[in-house]
Amino acid sequence: MTTRDPRATALARFAALFADETRAACLLALLDGRAWTAGELARHAGVAASTLSEHLGRLVAGGLLAEERQGRHRYVRLADARIAQLVEDLAAQVPPGPAARPRNLRESNAGSAMARGRTCYDHLAGRLGIAVTDALTARGLLQQETGFALTGAGMQWFVSAGIALDRRGRRPLARACLDWTERRPHLAGVAGAALCRHALETGWCVRIGSERAVKVTAAGERALSDLLGVEAAALR
Repeated sequence: MTTRDPRATALARFAALFADETRAACLLALLDGRAWTAGELARHAGVAASTLSEHLGRLVAGGLLAEERQGRHRYVRLADARIAQLVEDLAAQVPPGPAARPRNLRESNAGSAMARGRTCYDHLAGRLGIAVTDALTARGLLQQETGFALTGAGMQWFVSAGIALDRRGRRPLARACLDWTERRPHLAGVAGAALCRHALETGWCVRIGSERAVKVTAAGERALSDLLGVEAAALR
C-alpha cells in the first residue's frame, strides 16, 4: 500500500486557484505590476463586483494576491515577484491559438503596441524586450547557454550605465522569461527589473494606453543605440 504525498492536497488546492477564467484574467491583468481596485478588475474581467469580490478573496487567502485598503477603496496586487514569475511561466505554456480578430481600430492598435513593447510585471517584454536581450547577449554581457546569467562584463555594463542592481533577497540576478508574443525568452530577474525601471525613470520609454504597452522615445533610441548598438528600426 502506497502512502499519498501529504503535499498533494495542498498542491491541488493551489492549482485550483488558477483554474477559473475570471481569476486567470485578474492575474494576467495584474502582471502590469500596479495595484488595481476591485471595481477596475471587475470591469476588466466582465463580471459583477460581488462575483469578483469572491474570487479576490480566494486569491488573497491563497497567497497569490496582496491586499491594501485606502479609505473606501480596496486595492490588490500580485503578492510578489515570485508569484508574477509563476503566472508568466504558466501563461507561456499555453499553446498559441488563432489570433482573435480585433473588433475595431482601437483594439488593433492596442494589440500592435503590446506586441511592440510592454512591461511584463517589472521588466521589458515584446519586441523591445527581445531586442535588448539579444543585444546584451551579442555583446557578451549576458550568456544564455545554461540559463540566463550576467557575465563579468555585463555586471560592469550595468555599473557604467548607472543602473543599480539590488543584490539583496533571493530573487535571481538574471532569469529567462518566455515572451508570449515572440515565443522567445527575454531578460527578467533583478537585472531585467532594474533596466526597465531605469528606462522609465530616465524617459527612454514611456507608458502608453491603459494597459502594459510602452513606447521607446527618441532619447531611448539614442541611448540604446549608444549603449547596446540596438537599431532604431528594431524598436518601432
